[in-house]
Amino acid sequence: MFFIDTIEVKGLGNRGHLAGGERTAVVVDPPRDIDRVIAAAVRRGVRISHVVETHLHNDYVTGGQELARITGAAYLVPAGARVAFARVPVHDGDRADIDAAAGLTLRALATPGHTPHHTSYVLEENGTARAVFTGGSLLIGTVGRPDLVEPRLTEHLARAQHASARRLAAELPEETAVLPTHGFGSFCSSTQAEGDSTTIGKEKASNAALTRDVDTFVADLLAGLDDIPAYYAHMGPVNATGPAPVDLTRPALAGAEEIAARLAAGEWVVDLRNRVAFADGHVSGSFNFEAEGQLATYLAWLIPWGKPVTLLAESSEQLAAAQRELARVGIDRPAAAATGGPADWVREGEEPASFPRATFADLAGRHPAEGLVVLDVRRDAERAGGHVRGSVHIPIHTLHRRLDEVPEGEVWVHCAGGMRAAVAASLLDAAGRDVVAVDDLFDEAGRAGLTVREG
Repeated sequence: MFFIDTIEVKGLGNRGHLAGGERTAVVVDPPRDIDRVIAAAVRRGVRISHVVETHLHNDYVTGGQELARITGAAYLVPAGARVAFARVPVHDGDRADIDAAAGLTLRALATPGHTPHHTSYVLEENGTARAVFTGGSLLIGTVGRPDLVEPRLTEHLARAQHASARRLAAELPEETAVLPTHGFGSFCSSTQAEGDSTTIGKEKASNAALTRDVDTFVADLLAGLDDIPAYYAHMGPVNATGPAPVDLTRPALAGAEEIAARLAAGEWVVDLRNRVAFADGHVSGSFNFEAEGQLATYLAWLIPWGKPVTLLAESSEQLAAAQRELARVGIDRPAAAATGGPADWVREGEEPASFPRATFADLAGRHPAEGLVVLDVRRDAERAGGHVRGSVHIPIHTLHRRLDEVPEGEVWVHCAGGMRAAVAASLLDAAGRDVVAVDDLFDEAGRAGLTVREG
């Protein structure tokens, strides 16, 4: 008998996996906060004998090296990955015994495409394939994007991705479970997964890599690629060098005077509360990145790399969760932190700042009007499907560098659901602009008669 447990990393849209028998287990693509993986192994009563990477990750800092060090496990990394630390180099066809009593072995299959060295691992029980850990190769209904390594390699890797998907489909039984790392919100996925689980057979029937010829597949894949989060440029080098162990000790607590001083020094003060609470009252100059949203992805994407950050949270639990999530993408130690609310964070004699929220129906009652600016902060692909007439388009991940491009007037800012609009509204508010955050689903813009399509 064997088991497979999924280690969900929801904020980044990734999954790691713990798989094994009664005594020992392997961990595939572990997150940096390895205490969660160790706890999962303890619950199963197994020893971690192997830690494996499908590839050098571009979207998060791995915990693989540290997990292997702490547990004494063998650390398996594709041989083609250029790394600066000791590991067991994995080649196509290599096998590793995971649990002899259960007849479990792991077989490496070279599946280049997401990266040149990408490797998938087949979990076999007494010689029969039961599951395949596909990392950023074959995902649920899609594949990992091929443009994260080097622009000149993108088309070559897209073609390799097509071939790798077909190799997996040809060599594995249709009932084999497909267990990817990416595709659940991660920008490492070329498109987002639909569904929670899949098999080789299901993918053969629906995945474009397995239903379209290579030229059509590559053309469609490349046409659909969107911007790459800026922080990805830092993840690969960190993982190749060997990340430092994660440090989740609580940061120093700051009072109102220190918060004001850090703002005055140009540091980032990030309010983690929900966007409704932030709009109602916040420290002037602070930015709103909701702890319940894609905190790590969007904060790491926007913040100048290495800039000190102070976190404002409504509770110690919210602060700890945010610190853990940010550590996964290399934002290791907040410069300071505070818990409570604006009354605790604003200096005596000062009032919290605020701005209004609205719906698309509210906007329809005002737009167009002299001095009213509609700002769309969605990505290019989203805007191509329809936009508000006369709106200005600046994607959220570029707004902090392009604030001077927002026309004068009262800015009504929207996205597809409200979270990114709240980030944008906080950036504009901190810059002294009059802003209204449209906290509404974009579908409502169509119902309000506001939208048009490009072309």
